[in-house]
Amino acid sequence: MAASSDTLSGVLEQQAQLLGEKPFLHFEDRVISYAELNRLVNRAANALRALGAKEGVGISIMMPNSPEWLIVYCASQKLGCYVVPVNVALKGEGLRHVIDHSDSSVLVCHPDYIEAIQAVAGGVARLERIIINDSEVEAGWCVPEGWLPLAKLMEASDENPGVAIDPEAISALMYTSGTTGAPKGVVNRYKSANIAAVRMLGNMLQEDDVLYTCLPLFHANALFLSALRALVLGRPLALSRRFSARRFWHEIRRHRATTFNALGAMIPILMKQPEREDDRDNPVRVVFSAACPASVWGPFEERFGLQLIEAYAAVDGGGFMVVNAGNAPKGSFGKPSTPVRIVDEQGDTVPVGQPGELLFEVDDLKRRKVEYYKNEQASGAKIRDGWLYTGDLVYADEDGHLYFVDRKTDSLRRRGENISSSDVEREINAHPAVLESAVYGVPSELGEDDVMACVVLQTGALLTAPELIAHCEERMAKFMLPRYLEFRDALPKTGTLRVQKGLLKRQGIGPDTWDRDSP
Repeated sequence: MAASSDTLSGVLEQQAQLLGEKPFLHFEDRVISYAELNRLVNRAANALRALGAKEGVGISIMMPNSPEWLIVYCASQKLGCYVVPVNVALKGEGLRHVIDHSDSSVLVCHPDYIEAIQAVAGGVARLERIIINDSEVEAGWCVPEGWLPLAKLMEASDENPGVAIDPEAISALMYTSGTTGAPKGVVNRYKSANIAAVRMLGNMLQEDDVLYTCLPLFHANALFLSALRALVLGRPLALSRRFSARRFWHEIRRHRATTFNALGAMIPILMKQPEREDDRDNPVRVVFSAACPASVWGPFEERFGLQLIEAYAAVDGGGFMVVNAGNAPKGSFGKPSTPVRIVDEQGDTVPVGQPGELLFEVDDLKRRKVEYYKNEQASGAKIRDGWLYTGDLVYADEDGHLYFVDRKTDSLRRRGENISSSDVEREINAHPAVLESAVYGVPSELGEDDVMACVVLQTGALLTAPELIAHCEERMAKFMLPRYLEFRDALPKTGTLRVQKGLLKRQGIGPDTWDRDSP
C-alpha cells in the first residue's frame, strides 16, 4: 500500500525510506534515526493493535518528554486511533476528568505518576489497559499488578501495520488549560491541515537547521510546531525533558541547535540569568516566540545574537496564525492576512489603540470550525455570526499591526478602570531583584477587584513590599498599583511555563500576604 503524504503515518514511512539512518531525534545520550524511529513506531503500533487499538480508540499519554512519548503518539496515528496528551501536572479530579471525558481505553504512563493514576483509575469507566514505560522504572519501584510493560510490547513486529486511515476520524484531543472551567478537548481530525500547515512553515527554516524544544510534548507547540515540523521537513530534533534556565544554553550548544520555540516566561527568565562573556557564542539563528514582552525583545536579540520572530496562534484558534517576521514593530505579533475585528464587551469595534477581544472572520466554516469533544455548546459559542472569538485582548496601531495585551480571563477591573495584568507584571519584573511575578484580581470589599501580585525574587536578592511599591509608583498609574503583595519561592505553572493564575486566585489572600492599605 502506497504511503500517503497527507498523514503522519505516510510521512514517517516516506522519511524513513528517503533519509534512512540520518539522525532525527537527539535525547540526552540517545540518537534515533528516521529509519529506526519508523521501526520502533511499527512495533508499538502492532503491539497496541494486538491489544485492540483501532480507529475510534482513545490512547492517553501521560509521560514527560522522551522518545517513547513520540513513539506511542506516532504508533497511534498508524492505527487510526486518537491520542490524548495528558498534562503531567494533573492530579485528582483534573486528571480523572481528562482521561474519562476523552473516553480513553488505553493509558501509557511514566512511573512517576503511578500514585496519581491509581487514585483516579477506578473512576474512569472506559479505561481498560494501562501501559507503563518500564525503561524508566527505578530499582525498588513497585509496578501495579495488571499494568503492561512497554518494553515487552516493543518486541512486536516492525512491519508496517498497513491500516488505511479514515480522514474523517479523530486523530487527537488537545485539552485546554481549563482557566474558565473544566478543560475542553479540542478535536483534531486526520483530514486537518496539520501536515500542510507545517509544510507551509518550512520556508522559515534552512536546510541545515536543527530544532530544539524543552516545552512539553503534551502541548501543541512542542508536538506540532517542533516535533511534527522536524519530522515532516526532515530536520533533526533535539528534545529536552524540561525547561531549565541554568542548563538551557548548554543543551543548545551541545546539540548545535539553530532554532527553538519560546513560550510563557522563558525569554524573560533567560534574560534574568547572569550575563556571560560567551552569551553570543551559540548556534541559534532564529527563535519563534509567543507573547514576548516588548521591553526584552531587542535586548534578547542583542545579547544572544539571534533574530526573534513573534507569532500568534492557539490550539482552539481555528488554524489562524499571525506572524511578525521582522516586517512589523517589535512588540507586535504582526498584521493579519485575514479580516479581524477588535471589540468591547458589547461587541462594538474599539478605536485604534484601545484594547478589545480579537475576532477572526471565518470564511469557511468547514475548514475553520473549532470543535470541542462532546461539548456542542462550547463549540457553538466559539464561533458566532461568522466570527471566531479568541478570548485574547489585543490592540491595533494606525497601520493595523496587532499587539497582545492579556488573556481576557486574566484582565481585571478596579474601581471602574480596566487593568492588564501583563502591564503590571512588566513593571514589577523590571526591578533588578525580581525574577518573575504574577498579577491577578482578588475580590474587593468595594466590589470589582483589588490587585494582587505574587513575586519571586532573584536568588539571594532582598526586597521589601514597600520598596517594590515605591518602584511601581514611579512606573504606573495609581489605580494599577497592587494592594496585596506576597513573596514566594516559586509560582505554580503549567508545563508550558504559564502561571496557573486560577490556582492563585482560589488561594486568595493568605497569612503571608502584605496589604498596602493596612497600617
